[in-house]
Order: sequence, then structure tokens, then C-alpha cells
Amino acid sequence: MDDSEDVGLFGPGSVTWKVHEEPVLMVAGLRSLYLQALHPRAMAGVAQNSNYRTDAWGRLMRTSTYVATTLFGTTAEAEAAGRRIRARHARMRARDPVTGAQFRVDEPDLLRWVHVTEVESFVTTARRAGLALTDAEVDRYYTEQRRVAALIGLDPATVPGTAEEVERYYRDVRPELRMTREAAETALFLTVPPIPWKVSLPLRIGLNLGPPRWAYLGLAGTAVSLLPAWARRLYGGLGLPTTALSADVSVRALRLALRALPQHLLIGPIQMAGRERAARLTAAA
Repeated sequence: MDDSEDVGLFGPGSVTWKVHEEPVLMVAGLRSLYLQALHPRAMAGVAQNSNYRTDAWGRLMRTSTYVATTLFGTTAEAEAAGRRIRARHARMRARDPVTGAQFRVDEPDLLRWVHVTEVESFVTTARRAGLALTDAEVDRYYTEQRRVAALIGLDPATVPGTAEEVERYYRDVRPELRMTREAAETALFLTVPPIPWKVSLPLRIGLNLGPPRWAYLGLAGTAVSLLPAWARRLYGGLGLPTTALSADVSVRALRLALRALPQHLLIGPIQMAGRERAARLTAAA
């Protein structure tokens, strides 16, 4: 079969496609960044190697393109994207904020933290927003996402593959997490980033919107509220059940609002190409 007619790592029958066809996952990406900032070494790796402060929106677009490629691109495209990421990470070094020791940013422990916080944020946000997922489907999602973990250089066997394993992983890693100066600065930046006069959203058409600051603050507030109670406490908030309840209401309302929009405005070109390839393969079969 030609690589150009390949549905990629997952395909239309996967839980991954079911989850990632939800536009509300824009909030999940933000939630994962708040989580990731709580790991001092992971945060140091980003702060010392990234230009996210001066090119926040460019970095967001590049990250979004990478994620879309691994999920909806062909197998060859996903593997090529993984190779580029591994090569970039292999060149990066950072200094531990506590010991001052130099370390590689592609250490398995750090890659695993970033991976788990991302996939857990995606599936948790989708479910809390109202996407119907059984417990078995959630476990299948985590197992499927081990393929993405392998792209960045992780041994899939060392990556949590069920909801129970993710919870156990979080319990094990929590003693390493704390609010540092870099974490606080990053959280503030995530909450009040520089908003360009016009933000070109990753929609199917070139729709330029100038979202007001309050709209973005609403998204950021929802992302923080969706964090686990222990993470909210590390940020100085209260891990109250009422906070989680209000977050559920907000993210469900956002999902409903997005679903009311024409879907062709919300589907990116990589996702659309994946759907079209899958349709051609189904027709040919």
C-alpha cells in the first residue's frame, strides 16, 4: 500500500480519533501546560531551551501541527515528525534548578511526564466536556497513545497504558512536583500571554479573529479548574469539589458552543486529509 493511502498510527476505528475530533481539546492542551510546569526539571528544560516567551503563538502552532501529524497523518509522516523531535531533543541540555547539574531534556523520566500529562489532559477534558467514553475506551486510549510515546523515544512498556496506571504514575511522581519561581512565571504567562492584534486560529479556512482578553482568560480559568485537586493546591488554590463541578459546567458549555459552529471551520487540514484518506480506503475495500 502506498504511504499516501495510509490512515496512520490510529485510524477511524480508534478511540484516539474519537477523542481528538473534539475541538474543545484546545482547553486540554492548556491544562497540560499548567500541569507540566509543576515538574522543576521539566520546567527548567523548557525555560532554558525554548523561545516560548517571544514566540508563544508560533510555538503553539508548531506543537499543534506535530500533534495533528502524529494523530491524523500517515504512518510515514508521523514517524518523520518523531525523528525530527528526537533529533532536536538530543541536542538540548539544561541545568537542574536545585543541584545545578546539567541534564539532557530527553531523559525518559522527563519525556514520560510530558507525555502522560498531555494524554491524560486530552482524555479527561474530553470526558468531562461530555464526550461519551466507557472506562474500557479510556484504557484503550492510553494504550493507543503508547505509539505516540514511542515516537519521542520512550519504551512503550514504561508508559502508563490504562487509567489505573496513570493514577499510580501521578501518585509516584507527586513528591517531585512543586511550585517554583519558573513554574509561577510560566503559569502567569499562560494565563496572560501576549495577544496579537489578530490571532489566526488553526481552522480549516483562514479565519482571523481578534479574541478579547477576557475570552482567553475564561479559557485559562477553565483549564486551571480542570486540573486535579492536588495540582490546584500546588498552585495555591483549593482542591474543592465545587471547583471541579464549575469546571465541568464551563467545559460542557464550551463544547456545546463549538459543536454549534459549522464543523468545516473547526477541522484542520491534517485532520481533514486523514479523514479523506480513510474514506478512500473504505471505498476501495
